[in-house]
Amino acid sequence: MRILILNGPNLNLLGTREPTTYGTETLSDLEEQLRERFQQVDFRFIQSNHEGDLVDRLHEARGYDGIVLNAAAYTHTSIALRDAIAAIEVPTIEVHLSNVHARESFRHHSMLAPVCRGVISGLGMKGYLLAVEALIHPST
Repeated sequence: MRILILNGPNLNLLGTREPTTYGTETLSDLEEQLRERFQQVDFRFIQSNHEGDLVDRLHEARGYDGIVLNAAAYTHTSIALRDAIAAIEVPTIEVHLSNVHARESFRHHSMLAPVCRGVISGLGMKGYLLAVEALIHPST
């Protein structure tokens, strides 16, 4: 099984950026946890601060079994990411470390959720683990 873990802007700063909101674990910590827990999965990990690069990575994910996407701030603004997810027809789960509904009102709307299989928000890094589990064992 091949799964793309795609992270958007500012997530390269995890571990040091607003640790009370996003925690102290880094993207490297996340990669290690996922590889250790799901040894049967072939992961590809990408982080980019650029919207067009994220769109390109989604296009390249055709043929993957699933995508876990934390588009960060682009979640609330990017029609381009929404259209890319819809175009590739790869099961995608939207993930957020923080509970976006307990934050500023502009974070309450996702442009991506309507074209994603599901959304996990507010569970920290555990949200990624749950997303991968859901891609491996989708509900019927």
